[in-house]
Amino acid sequence: MSTEPETDAGTYELFYWPSIQGRGEFVRLALEAAGAAYVDVARESGDTGGGVAALMAMLQGSGEGILPFAPPILRHGQLVIAQTANILQYLAPRLALVPPDVKGRLAAHQHQLTIADLVVEAHDVHHPIGVDLYYEDQQPESGRRAEQFIRTRMPKYLGYFERILEGNRHGTSAYAVGDALSYVDLSLFQVMAGLTYAFPRAMARMAPQLPLLGALSARVASHDRIAAYLRSPRRIPFNEKGIFRHYPELDG
Repeated sequence: MSTEPETDAGTYELFYWPSIQGRGEFVRLALEAAGAAYVDVARESGDTGGGVAALMAMLQGSGEGILPFAPPILRHGQLVIAQTANILQYLAPRLALVPPDVKGRLAAHQHQLTIADLVVEAHDVHHPIGVDLYYEDQQPESGRRAEQFIRTRMPKYLGYFERILEGNRHGTSAYAVGDALSYVDLSLFQVMAGLTYAFPRAMARMAPQLPLLGALSARVASHDRIAAYLRSPRRIPFNEKGIFRHYPELDG
């Protein structure tokens, strides 16, 4: 974890499942890009108050504020915040990852909510019937869902964000909002990385239609702090327990 000093209520505490990137990764990327001091609590030792037990305690109401429905959860001082877009909306002004004006902040939040919709649809490719069933229990339905997702939904979402970048060019660079890196750009990087892991053949076919998203992803990956994070053990590898899963039979 980053060890740079943090002001305004101290170190951030992120509560998320310790073995997957999942929705918590969107929060991790923002914290890492800003060099913020944070603790990934469930990945810490239970002997020091971490581990999954600490996450479960938060879900059972051990923290201040509104009872969270599901992780990710962020604790900062006396504040406890859940829902990825909500957490990022809170963090971004503090981490200088969003424009300072109201219009820019609203645009960023809107884009993050749209990304959240895409993430749900990507997850539902391999769990179209129910999250409490194994993939093998719904594989025929997953095949149908994957075909539809690759053919219509993925191009619709990514095409939309390509247009957003096209409309917000600044010189040779394009950002989702404003004229500098924001949390939306980090989230778009994560979406592109996840979809490329899950659907490498489909994404390779789409790449010529997404030059700005491709360039943004490369730019984010080369950001000094993000590049260091991606090389570090803090970055959990993609795997078949998370949102973005690679099942070759679904990569049409």
